Amino acid sequence: MTRSTIKTWFLIHKWSSIVSTAFLLMLCVTGLPLIFHDEIEALTERDAATAMQGMPSAQGGVPLDSLIAKAVAQGGGVPLFIGFSQDNPIITVTVGPTPDAPGSAMRLFSYDRTTGASAGEIKEEGVMHFLLQLHTDMFLGLPGMLFLGVMGGLFILAIASGVVLYVPFMRRLPFGTLRKSRSARVRRLDTHNLLGVVTLGWALVVGLTGVINAFADPLTDSWREGELKAMVAARGADQPLTPADYGSVDKAMTAAKAALPGVSPQFIGFPGGAWSSGRHYAIFFQGDTPLTSHVLTPALVDAETGTLTDTAAMPALNQALMLSKPLHFGDYGGIALKMLWAILTLATIWVLWTGLQLWLGKGARNTERAVDEIVHAGSAL
Repeated sequence: MTRSTIKTWFLIHKWSSIVSTAFLLMLCVTGLPLIFHDEIEALTERDAATAMQGMPSAQGGVPLDSLIAKAVAQGGGVPLFIGFSQDNPIITVTVGPTPDAPGSAMRLFSYDRTTGASAGEIKEEGVMHFLLQLHTDMFLGLPGMLFLGVMGGLFILAIASGVVLYVPFMRRLPFGTLRKSRSARVRRLDTHNLLGVVTLGWALVVGLTGVINAFADPLTDSWREGELKAMVAARGADQPLTPADYGSVDKAMTAAKAALPGVSPQFIGFPGGAWSSGRHYAIFFQGDTPLTSHVLTPALVDAETGTLTDTAAMPALNQALMLSKPLHFGDYGGIALKMLWAILTLATIWVLWTGLQLWLGKGARNTERAVDEIVHAGSAL
């Protein structure tokens, strides 16, 4: 590799890192507790719900129609979503003033489906909700999500360029070398390089899934405007329904289950929302393995008549989005994988911090000197 090539890659690594480091540190710090969001919520906010173990809510019990009526009576407006759990009999019913109500106007109620008793209103507030919003979009909505997606792209570029620079720099040094007898800057550089290469695979996975997650809303909109409309158009006109014309959700669920046996419902989107058409219940089903439980298959059921309209697998990009969310937070392998995710997150924080120190340190801004160090494979250090 020529000196000019190394200099080009060094500048790419330097500036992609500098621009994104502050935001990446924020994402790592907020992401660390979010890795354990289920466990934290079980201890604090959802004790009543998580304590109710037994028959999963998706398997039957009190009719859904009666629970929807309770939620509407409690919160007013119209039903928007129903969420199911595969681990306990708690279901959630989301209501809002209109079928296309924004998230800020929604209210979420939970019920024990075995008895029909209310398990309380779920408030989207508290420390975990604050951290999730900051981690997802910095309270800026879609622009914030897209901006963080760009920062994730710069992170991936910094990783790739770092690998390119690592190879010539370490060619005369054994892997894992930490030159403790040298200057503080050299020790910091060796630590930065070692932790960077050790966390390489994980950082790429988390970075790529983070970028995919940043485009969740546009991907959902694309599915709704593309595949969803095509499913509806193939079976006739999509004449929007008013909430007064909604038929039985239980009847719709029966029709959907008959078309998709062997899977379990995860949630239902009501007509007029982002996850459905103007006149259909969109019932999303999941598999029963750690992997397939995150891949959804929608069934469209006419909300007025309760007859099945169509079923179809989600597009590949949307499936990638569904798989990326749990992978991003280490939700596939239980507490052991989450602990590994936490350790690697801490290591990445240290990589970012040492990189920032190297840039701020005396002489570290000298591009020519840094390139010379790489060209001579550390012999100038």
